[in-house]
Amino acid sequence: MAEQQEQTAADSMMTRIGQAAMLLHGGDREEARGRFLGLWSEIGEEGDPLHRCTLAHYMADAQDDPADELSWDLRALSAADELTDARLAEHHASLAVRAFYPSLHLNLAADYVKLGRSEAARSHLGRARETVGALGDDAYGDGVRAGIGRLELRLDDEGPSGGGTPEPPDQGRGPGGETLGPPRSRP
Repeated sequence: MAEQQEQTAADSMMTRIGQAAMLLHGGDREEARGRFLGLWSEIGEEGDPLHRCTLAHYMADAQDDPADELSWDLRALSAADELTDARLAEHHASLAVRAFYPSLHLNLAADYVKLGRSEAARSHLGRARETVGALGDDAYGDGVRAGIGRLELRLDDEGPSGGGTPEPPDQGRGPGGETLGPPRSRP
């Protein structure tokens, strides 16, 4: 009985994160940020890695400052490193932690581009490229692969010393558009 209550609470947290993400995707960044911060306080720095990864992944999109976006994306990556496939399967049987990494590293690469740190961007883009094999042959996987390709072209156009601040890559939506956790989608 206690295990069932714990699972219901976990599902409730994912639902609440998803609701805040819907606000974000609907354009209400400030309200979404406020809700994400409230949920982060409930989850805590040592809370469930799935909750932390998912929330941080979306919270990054709610930031106005690229340095804050980077900070949240780094939290998402750190939480993903703690996440297990067993925990993820409790939430959704078809997901695997390794499939989170291409998008997580792509997002970090885009953050570093915004901050003018092209070498760090290239490093994370390389990690995204190395892990892209974990993605399915579907619209979502195609979107992430296309985002990697676009950001690679932008960095190649800038040359080794960097330059400009290109737009972040479009990362597509997950299967069915649902909010299951990383990889995140942009409106």
